Amino acid sequence: MGTKVKKMLFILSKATIENVYAAFVMANGARMEGIESEVFFTFFGLEAIQKKKLDHLHVATVGNPAMHIPTMLGGLPGVEALATKMMKKEMEKLDMPPIGEFLEILSDSGCKLWACKLAVDMFHLNEEDLIDELDGILTIGDFYNRADQEAAQILFI
Repeated sequence: MGTKVKKMLFILSKATIENVYAAFVMANGARMEGIESEVFFTFFGLEAIQKKKLDHLHVATVGNPAMHIPTMLGGLPGVEALATKMMKKEMEKLDMPPIGEFLEILSDSGCKLWACKLAVDMFHLNEEDLIDELDGILTIGDFYNRADQEAAQILFI
């Protein structure tokens, strides 16, 4: 029995490593199942597609209940760097590509990658600041129109 979902659209608003990998794994999984997928990068999620920042993403150690450490400890110097190093090491063990390579894989698989116009304007970015694989800059209305079809799902990450 096949899936009834035809298209998955992901909205990524945070560029912490755990959020970015979650969106990318789900978008890639959709493509592997023959489902269309698109990722809309908005607000701080834009850092995942900025050429200068995508290799420097971190794990959120403060205010992240999944870390199972007191928030105060998450803010201590070095904790975020240590958690980020550990996460990258674990992802590497699972043969997960680095963020930049993952974006290339998604693009090559047919996943559409969109930047939010409002956020691009708010952060004073230019298209040249963003990855070459980007399919364009859209308003949220344009993005919602891309979801306006039967069996499309939007997921906010």
